[in-house]
Amino acid sequence: MSEIDLLVREYERFVALPWQSHVAGPERVWFAVYDPSQERRLRLRIPEFEIATKKADHTWRFVDLTDTFAHWMASHKYREAYFKRPQLMTDAVLAGFKATVVDQIVAALTAPDVDANTVVAVGGLASLFGLVRASEVLEAVAPSIRGRLLVFFPGSYENKMYRLLDARDGWNYLAIPITAQAER
Repeated sequence: MSEIDLLVREYERFVALPWQSHVAGPERVWFAVYDPSQERRLRLRIPEFEIATKKADHTWRFVDLTDTFAHWMASHKYREAYFKRPQLMTDAVLAGFKATVVDQIVAALTAPDVDANTVVAVGGLASLFGLVRASEVLEAVAPSIRGRLLVFFPGSYENKMYRLLDARDGWNYLAIPITAQAER
């Protein structure tokens, strides 16, 4: 069985478990952790996560962050200057992009049809790499989670530490890992 097959199977098991209702926002976050080299395979299988969610009598909503930076940049007043001189894109400028990402996820989490029984899934997290810290985005959206936030996480999880794309120091987050190895 492939890593993604195992991850889908583990998610099917996990989403069917009873949900605790009195947990804090960060504890309502699930990370579906997979090797970054499996990104394309995982994307093809996202409908299977939706099917598993609905089979467990939960509702589903998907947010794809893949093109968020491109849309944000295309509408930015100074985009031409940033294309010519990327070094002008400072942390202060990228704070605007981070706000856009947070707003996009919060809009999905707080939509009128989203409730405590909904899984809001986020894909395309790797597209944030090098622009904003995923940990900061997740901390910002956590208070808005009504049901569960499933984050497709291309990276690794070891010793309670998450590493996005295995490329930078990890961070300790309260999210619950869902892995192909079914270890927690």
